Amino acid sequence: MITISLCMIVKDEEDVLARCLKSVSPAVDEIIIVDTGSTDSTKKIASAFTDNVYDFKWRDDFSAARNFAFSKATCQYLMWLDADDVISPENLNKLISLKQTLSPDTDMVYMKYDVAFDNGGEPVFSYYRGRLIKNCEKARFVEPVHETIVPFGKTVNSDISVWHKKIKSNPPRRNLRIFEKSLKEHNSLSPRMLYYYGRELKDNGKYKKAAVVFRKFLKNNNGWIENNIGACRDLSECYLHSGETEKAKQALINSFIYAAPRAEICCELGIILLNEQKCADAEFWFLSALNRKPDENTLGFVEKDYYGFIPAIELAVLYDKIGNREKAVYYHKLSGQFKPQHPSYLANAKYFGVY
Repeated sequence: MITISLCMIVKDEEDVLARCLKSVSPAVDEIIIVDTGSTDSTKKIASAFTDNVYDFKWRDDFSAARNFAFSKATCQYLMWLDADDVISPENLNKLISLKQTLSPDTDMVYMKYDVAFDNGGEPVFSYYRGRLIKNCEKARFVEPVHETIVPFGKTVNSDISVWHKKIKSNPPRRNLRIFEKSLKEHNSLSPRMLYYYGRELKDNGKYKKAAVVFRKFLKNNNGWIENNIGACRDLSECYLHSGETEKAKQALINSFIYAAPRAEICCELGIILLNEQKCADAEFWFLSALNRKPDENTLGFVEKDYYGFIPAIELAVLYDKIGNREKAVYYHKLSGQFKPQHPSYLANAKYFGVY
């Protein structure tokens, strides 16, 4: 059976740290906590779980802090979490089972990261991250923000999920500041960093500047396929905010260069076309979305609601708009099979008089 060091970096996490550590501690053999400048009771809480609590002076570099935590670990494998992450009882049992059965020639284990949830607690936005890594020289994070470990050796995709249960927002513009500091220091960004820089700009409402970054990223044509698809979608959103609808549609269509259409892309095309009163074209894309299945083996972003609920409810709206009540009710009922308590389904149920 392998041994696992849990390695975490924290700052002012008194509200969530104990929750995280309680959820995962039965599965790990060692806990390493690196504090980057807490002024609350974070370190005191950490000390209740481990003697391995270290200080690290923050320097706007997540990889540097995480690698310092890794350097203190003594077990065969390294696992990392954020303080607002949680391992559910079901996933804890899976992790313990994995610990007991993992082949020692495995270098990295990918686990699903559920980062957004609906009102019923079901995950709606997920992707995979290298979460369990063999303790060796290659176990190193890169990039100062949106840090990652470059895949190496034998990798395994597990069915274990880590839940991201955030209760407070990140410091405003923190990530954007780190990107712009790195850009100033190095005069360039790696393809992956360029993509995430665009996303930070977009998320901070800087749509025109973000569009420039996404176009540059796509023009360079050396990004990961999943990031290329994401950049097309993000670029489309930027164009919509600028009122450039035709460019928004074209950006979505350009994603088909990289892989078969994703349901997320199909739905967003359908929504734009429906807003343009092009119902027949919108119908095609919503039906296409319903026929897509999420491919989690890509390790990219998956928004579950686009693979069922959203196209169904949009088709109900579309068919009602063109006066086809029979089909409108059919797709209304179908949307309820996915999310019977969703406010949009319940509002439509009242409208149609059908539950």
